[in-house]
Amino acid sequence: MKIFLHKSFYNCKIGSKFYFCVLKHIKLIMLKINPREVSIAELHGHLLGAVGPRPIALASTIDEDDQPNLSPYSFFNVFSANPPIAIFSPARRVRNNTTKHTLENVLKNKEVVINVVSHGMVQQTSLSSTEYAIGINEFTKAGFTPIASETVKPFRVQESPVQLECVVNEVISLGDEGGAGNLVICEIKLVHINEEILNDAGKIDPNKIDLVGRMGGNWYCRASQDAIFEVEKPLTTLGIGVDQIPIDIRNSDVLSGNDLGMLGNVETIPNMEEVEQFCTANKLNDENTTTLHQKAKELLKKGRTIDAWKTLLIDKLNTV
Repeated sequence: MKIFLHKSFYNCKIGSKFYFCVLKHIKLIMLKINPREVSIAELHGHLLGAVGPRPIALASTIDEDDQPNLSPYSFFNVFSANPPIAIFSPARRVRNNTTKHTLENVLKNKEVVINVVSHGMVQQTSLSSTEYAIGINEFTKAGFTPIASETVKPFRVQESPVQLECVVNEVISLGDEGGAGNLVICEIKLVHINEEILNDAGKIDPNKIDLVGRMGGNWYCRASQDAIFEVEKPLTTLGIGVDQIPIDIRNSDVLSGNDLGMLGNVETIPNMEEVEQFCTANKLNDENTTTLHQKAKELLKKGRTIDAWKTLLIDKLNTV
């Protein structure tokens, strides 16, 4: 399916407000799924395939006899810094509606260590998801090294670059049928960070922490190197918005929606004197519109947004 959402923009009025709309008719070919009309297993597969990559919580807990348990969960994220809250969800098994040892343990002991998962430990993490019988130590089976925590009883995983010691504030059941989640709301009491993953500024370096995420099926992704990129947040400046980009640029056959988003994130566009100087310096006077748009696209890939603007506005020189 290919959709060009940046074509033929116009302002439309709904009630007393104006909205930025697409003029041309777009035919969407979409698979529609009513959750009530498909099996839980099929729905589960579509949801996990669509929502990702998902971070992985390698959850360490203990049972009522202080026996350790270790299992990974990709229904996981952090949701607050004040108070520091992480939530993961051990869902009821779809095939037989049974619950996992992790859930049983946190309901009884209210403590957990969440260990993040790097690429160097992903195979061991997958092995720890095996449904061993109660009393079998997943640390031993997966070859992980248990180390004592400072504020809670469950062990930390030494191989994990970041370990979060947590108390469980609440467990919210989302249902009693197979596939139903159980939100384990964890308050982080102590954070351990391997200093080897820090940059010179003392921040976590994404290439050094080398995290992995879960996709659908058996697929994972690696969040480092060529897989990651920066997008400047429009927090300190007020971007002009895509709606303020000249219509001929908005309707470009070369520029994508991402390109337009970058162009719309500038606070001001170059004036024509700056455009003329740029044009002369780069000998672009005789280039046609398509070529100029292609050159602008390449500049955007390099993060040179203002130069991309100057390139795109060269067409306007003959009309000034």
